Amino acid sequence: MLSIRQAIERVTSGQLRVPAFQRGFVWDSERVAYLMDSIFKDYPFGSLILWRTKTQLRSERALGPFELPDRDPDYPIDYVLDGQQRLTSVFGVFQTDIEPIPGVEVGWTKIYYDFEAERDLQESQFEALRPEEADPARYFPITTFFDPVAYRAATQHLNEHRIREIDAVQATFKEATIPTQLIETDDRGKVAIVFERVNRLGVELDTFQLLSAWTWSEEFDLQEEIANLSDELSPFGFAEIGEQTNLLLRCCSAVVAEDVTAPGLLSLNGAEVRERFAEIANGLRGAIDFLRNNLHVEKLANLPYPAMLVPLTVFFAVPDGREVRLTNTMRSELVTWFWRSCFSRRFSSDVLRKLKRDLTEARKLRVTGNPAMAQIDVTVSSEMFRESQFTIGSVNTSTFLLLLAQLHPRSFVSGAPANLREVLKTYNRTEFHHLYPRGYLHGLNVPSKEVNVLSNFAFVSAADNKVLGGVAPSQYRSRMSSDSLDAVLMGAAVPASLFADDYPVFIKERSELLAKHARDLAQL
Repeated sequence: MLSIRQAIERVTSGQLRVPAFQRGFVWDSERVAYLMDSIFKDYPFGSLILWRTKTQLRSERALGPFELPDRDPDYPIDYVLDGQQRLTSVFGVFQTDIEPIPGVEVGWTKIYYDFEAERDLQESQFEALRPEEADPARYFPITTFFDPVAYRAATQHLNEHRIREIDAVQATFKEATIPTQLIETDDRGKVAIVFERVNRLGVELDTFQLLSAWTWSEEFDLQEEIANLSDELSPFGFAEIGEQTNLLLRCCSAVVAEDVTAPGLLSLNGAEVRERFAEIANGLRGAIDFLRNNLHVEKLANLPYPAMLVPLTVFFAVPDGREVRLTNTMRSELVTWFWRSCFSRRFSSDVLRKLKRDLTEARKLRVTGNPAMAQIDVTVSSEMFRESQFTIGSVNTSTFLLLLAQLHPRSFVSGAPANLREVLKTYNRTEFHHLYPRGYLHGLNVPSKEVNVLSNFAFVSAADNKVLGGVAPSQYRSRMSSDSLDAVLMGAAVPASLFADDYPVFIKERSELLAKHARDLAQL
């Protein structure tokens, strides 16, 4: 437990600090006032989680609008892992020693006790006001509670009844304590895991920020390098990779340290990453080029699992701007590994262990040509296509669409080859439509869950879908090019039973046909 006075003293002495990987202060004035009300009414208001270490971080954050002073090097540092918003609020309201950073808005620190507020369990008895709004007869500045001289001056105009009232309020805050949990360690991997598990309003650990603060802030501007690489990859549809910082860090760690665990990430040496970043970038370029040219992956969102990029980056990561000499055996092994990983939903669980194995096998494949990377147990049944719902972004749907892309789909109206590059770059629902129209099936009282299964979808553009209309397949068949009908069906893995208007039979036959293609791709 820390009393409010102790918390203020530890901040002003430089012992209690905020690491750079914490986000900035975001509470508004009303939230701060409600915190004061919770303290006053003895409501639970959360705790501070502090990390005690002997080593000061190279990069730190101000506490709200307050620049923190230097510390005494003979004493350890307590970094705030959780509770920064509460600590900043308490410190900002009650401290009087540190001036705010010039130009920073600090109106939220002016919190007043309202003598005339109703004594209500729900409503706050504290308000955030500008000084000119605060009538001294009604509002008392609680920032004076820990400054005896200012407190006496603020009470001089009050009658005896209100002095007794505000004395009681002041006593409550002087006696109030802030619950704290202390983690005392110099193992930053442990700190990262703790930080990751803390409930921070749903915001996950940003390892990229941790590493920027701990490892590279003075040696290597990783953010700038990644931004440059993102710009380079933008014309190929992978600009979004610059926003996936944790994925990029795993690629860095996989190449440099052969480790993608949180402790492994945090043990990376900044100088080594800087020296090998060209190799890492080379690996990413090679991986993306391979995915685009061999599997029709036109953007990161097409990948069923973004983690699949990591082993591929390792395979293609060679120094000095060289390229991996990709033999047919290597290409076949990588393609088979890709499909078996997709159809087995390999990275839906136990991701780190599976990545560790795949990283090792990717290196072996590149160095020795030994094809063992694709030795993954998998079975593919028609149920995947018959029961899975079509949902953009889901693993099964992404896998299904990439499977269809391998078949060289064609326009259902003209028979011309589909522009897969543009369709998959766009990657939205307008380029994929039902083979048995939804309206038609609803007219037959087919449940939506059965209407929206994967087996009832194909690459059908919005323009083609409009031409075909929401009628039975036997009716829209006449609107399709008769010269290319067989090629269209073959390119969509669609059986001739499409036009028999027997939906259960069609779904069964198409699911089996899709499963056969899946097994062929996975070489099963």
